[in-house]
Amino acid sequence: MKITEFLDMKGIKIGLESTEKQDVLKELVDVLGDVQDLGDKKSILKALVDRESLGSTGIGQGIAIPHGKTDKVKELVAVLGISQKGVNFEALDGELVYIFFLLVAPKETAGPHLKALAQISRLLRDTYFCELLRRCKTSDELFELIRREEDRKR
Repeated sequence: MKITEFLDMKGIKIGLESTEKQDVLKELVDVLGDVQDLGDKKSILKALVDRESLGSTGIGQGIAIPHGKTDKVKELVAVLGISQKGVNFEALDGELVYIFFLLVAPKETAGPHLKALAQISRLLRDTYFCELLRRCKTSDELFELIRREEDRKR
């Protein structure tokens, strides 16, 4: 499974404006709404907030992978947001978060959701690569960087 298979270029936002956890989740869900017709965004936001209440998806080193399941999507979908300012996302290491990979999966599935989390985690383990992501100026540039990195690791 490749990230570029479930991340649409329209689902990339460089320059997230929000600086609070709840607001960033809402902003990312709005970006997701640009990729797919979601109907009621509030239920997706609720699923994400409920997941966050179990423990922050801020995994450290400036990265968060908020995720949730909903009946509002038919297949796994992702949004990637980059914050220049950083957000207090209650990350495990207490540091600000700059890279947000939002994953939303259908309620009745487990496999693709877990594979996607593993794939994203592997990709973002490389701190140099994360720095390159943060330096991208356009969605096209960011998407191409991910595509090249995935091809290189195959």
